[in-house]
Amino acid sequence: MANPAVERPALAQANLDVNGQPARAHVAAGTLTEAVDLLQDRLAARLERLEEHGEARRGRRPSPGPHEWRHGSEPAHRPDYFPRPVEERQVVRHKSFSLVRESPDEAAFEMEMMDYGFHLFTDIGTGEDTVLYRSGPTGYRLAQVHPHPHLAGRVAVPLTFSDIPAPRMNMGEAKQRLDMTGLPFVFFTDDTTGRGNVLYHRYDGHYGLIVPAE
Repeated sequence: MANPAVERPALAQANLDVNGQPARAHVAAGTLTEAVDLLQDRLAARLERLEEHGEARRGRRPSPGPHEWRHGSEPAHRPDYFPRPVEERQVVRHKSFSLVRESPDEAAFEMEMMDYGFHLFTDIGTGEDTVLYRSGPTGYRLAQVHPHPHLAGRVAVPLTFSDIPAPRMNMGEAKQRLDMTGLPFVFFTDDTTGRGNVLYHRYDGHYGLIVPAE
């Protein structure tokens, strides 16, 4: 990225298909050599975790939670946001898909394998649109359109629950909240559909939007 305002301008990303299981890493560094080295380290950690997961499913050994293998580089490896003026920001990527029904443990595994900063899914225990994201150096936090922390089963990952319902708002209000808070994303209930949406900052300074398919 040829921009003097970006501290780590060298970006590297890899997407793998490991026998049908996707794995991804996305990193930023001061030079391309550093970025490639960091990318290799993160991919190696993901492949190791994938092997451990496969061994556990075959009953050969217990599978550690994601907090037992993750490197302590969150969010240091992630690309910086391009400092685009607010008035120039647009929703340039709109993803709409059927949300996977899974447990928080499964969501954490998928989030780590794909190197996401958050993961939107349908909680299999409550049927609620749910977002999982990192909280602290090793933990996770879960938020829902209508929180049901008392219905959550046992989880292996270090997890906390938000007991505050996702705010109900339109797209303009979600953009305003995202810009005012400086957070990487906003999880909200769309005031028309009643579904959980995520509006997030892209690395090019624009917005991305994830919407559940009807």
